[in-house]
Amino acid sequence: MPLKVLTVDDSKTIRMIVKKAFKPYDCELVEAENGQIGLDTAAREKPDLIVLDITMPVMTGIEMLERLKKDDELKAIPVIMLTAESGKDNVMQIVKMGVQNYIVKPFKGEQLIERVQSVLKLEEKSGKDTAGAAEKYFKIKDSITILRLPPKITRPIGVEVEGLIGTRLKDMKADGLSKFILDLTGVKETNMSLIKLIIQVIEKCGAAKVHTRVAGTAALKEELQEFAETSSLPIHDSLEAAKSQF
Repeated sequence: MPLKVLTVDDSKTIRMIVKKAFKPYDCELVEAENGQIGLDTAAREKPDLIVLDITMPVMTGIEMLERLKKDDELKAIPVIMLTAESGKDNVMQIVKMGVQNYIVKPFKGEQLIERVQSVLKLEEKSGKDTAGAAEKYFKIKDSITILRLPPKITRPIGVEVEGLIGTRLKDMKADGLSKFILDLTGVKETNMSLIKLIIQVIEKCGAAKVHTRVAGTAALKEELQEFAETSSLPIHDSLEAAKSQF
């Protein structure tokens, strides 16, 4: 049974960072945008861990923590606090209130996971090999998902990427991302496997309502113009040029 993690923060961006940090692990993420909603959600969901921001409207993290500690059903839930202040007094206050650990903003996902693993044991999701395969081709930079194809597309590579693209598009939707670049700048050989893959990627992105751009070299663009399927495909001459079109 997956661990249930409640993240309470008025910043959607921070909640997204927390959500992405836990993605490789067998966890169910529940979100709340202020302390009052967080308290109600904790009572309803009974999470295994709460990642709690301090500064929020309606009810602050400190106020929510005080209420948690007074509730017999909720007081034992481990809490990791997020704070924008690293001052000694601020840290001592939350430690005295029974917080298991804290992290100062801004932070990276791996830093949060380190704190969590000092409190709970996280299990990686099954299908780790699939995740590893995805990392060969996909990356996210500046909230843009980039699919970088290798120098030569063989049929097995095409099948592998086609199998991964649907899952990646679902992840993008879940994370609120809508920008995608098909990076062909490293492709050295044009063949039908490449053409088929390009068409598949563009069609799936279109169906998912994802904004898509294509980057490739001038030489590749010239070769692709000879194929009916890609003759009118807009291709930008660099990754940065493609990014600038969003």
